[in-house]
Amino acid sequence: MNDPSVTVIIIVAVVLLVIIILSYVKTSPNQALVISGWPRRRPKFLIGTGGLRIPGLQKVDKLYLGQLSVDIKTDSSVPTSDFINVDVDAVAKVRINPELIETAAANFLGKSREEIASEIRDSLQGNMREIIGTQDLRSLNVDRDGFSNQIQEKAAADMAKLGIEILSCNIQSITDGEGLIHALGADNTCKITKDAAINKANAERDVAIARAEAAKQANDARVASETEIAIRNTELAVKQADLKKQADTQSAIADAAYEIQKQEQAKEINVKTVEADAARSIRQQERQKEINRLTIEAEVEKAKQEQLLREQEIAIQQKTLEAQINKKADADKYQKEIDAAAELEQRKRKAEAERYEAEQQAAAVKAQAEAALFAKQQEAAGIKAVGEAEAAAIRAKGEAEAAAMDKKAEAYKKYNGAAIAEMMVKILPDIAAKVAEPLTAINDVHVYGTTGAEAAGISGNVPVVMRQTMEVIKEATGVDMADIMQNNTKVIAGEAKIKK
Repeated sequence: MNDPSVTVIIIVAVVLLVIIILSYVKTSPNQALVISGWPRRRPKFLIGTGGLRIPGLQKVDKLYLGQLSVDIKTDSSVPTSDFINVDVDAVAKVRINPELIETAAANFLGKSREEIASEIRDSLQGNMREIIGTQDLRSLNVDRDGFSNQIQEKAAADMAKLGIEILSCNIQSITDGEGLIHALGADNTCKITKDAAINKANAERDVAIARAEAAKQANDARVASETEIAIRNTELAVKQADLKKQADTQSAIADAAYEIQKQEQAKEINVKTVEADAARSIRQQERQKEINRLTIEAEVEKAKQEQLLREQEIAIQQKTLEAQINKKADADKYQKEIDAAAELEQRKRKAEAERYEAEQQAAAVKAQAEAALFAKQQEAAGIKAVGEAEAAAIRAKGEAEAAAMDKKAEAYKKYNGAAIAEMMVKILPDIAAKVAEPLTAINDVHVYGTTGAEAAGISGNVPVVMRQTMEVIKEATGVDMADIMQNNTKVIAGEAKIKK
């Protein structure tokens, strides 16, 4: 990071990045950027994109490419081909042709939209005046689209020389100072009115003739129709009489046949009804039998399912009870294993601690012996003095211990029952604690019985064990601790009575 070359590279990269950012230019689709200057001989055009330019050496100019509206008006009246002075107002839509952008840049670079429209307006007005001089007044008013197309075609060549493309040209108004256009309109109005009146009269005449002809044809048609209707009615009456006669005959035959058929159908209906009732009764009986059979089977199946459900519930209860018993037994077993493992670990640690202490003491004794031996070897002259001193010390210690033992014996001889009882009272809690210590290892005790004697037996073990302990002491030492304590109790009670 402290290398000068790396620092220089970073600075150069930053400078280049800043130069690139400052050199980058961009434009929209309706605007062109013209980059000119060294080392280019021809300018570079950017339309709707971006590019780089060299600051200080290249110049950037803007050229508007959007649509321009040019208002074309004749400054003074222009005579038509029939020598009538007219004033024309038109609007042209133009834009710079992207294919001729170099020509347009040479003519309009750096100019505003208003300036471009003003320069184009003069050329378009000249072309429009030329077209007006070749048209008569009636043609100008009747064919305005043709007039505007002629202006576009005439001005297209001149506009191409400027790099301009004409999009459209619309004639807004055509006026004259003499009112001839109004007169032409009035003449046309009268002519149209006259033609309309003639056409109306002719139409009314044609309508009257057509109506008379239509009435005659309608009357002839009505007479022929009524004659035909009368003939048809007569034929219809004859035909209806014949048909009625045939119909009455057929009706009588049909009535007789219908009555016979009705009786036959009644008999057949009665027979079918009896058969249907019998069949229905049989089907109902069979259906009832089937329903009874299905009901019995359903009840039997229901009983089987209930029995199976009860068996499953019993099995589930048995498995649940077994699981609870096994879980309790496993828990007890696991607790005992944990306690045993903990006790074993405690014993191991205690044994290791005792072994380590013994090793340390042995090492200390060995070190002391080696130090003493080294000291004896270095101070040979003092060995005798040290030995005599040690012997004197041992002798003095033995004498002191002997004297102490004699005094302790004399003191023990002076002990009476009260002192011994006091000693016993002091050590009895420790004896009781040691006797009851095995009971603390019991986690759970389950007592089965109804009199309470079983529970009392567990708590009564402590006094029994203490009594047995006193008997063992009596057999081993000849001292009856129970008798001493009993006599002591009597003596203390007597002393208390005397004090009272």
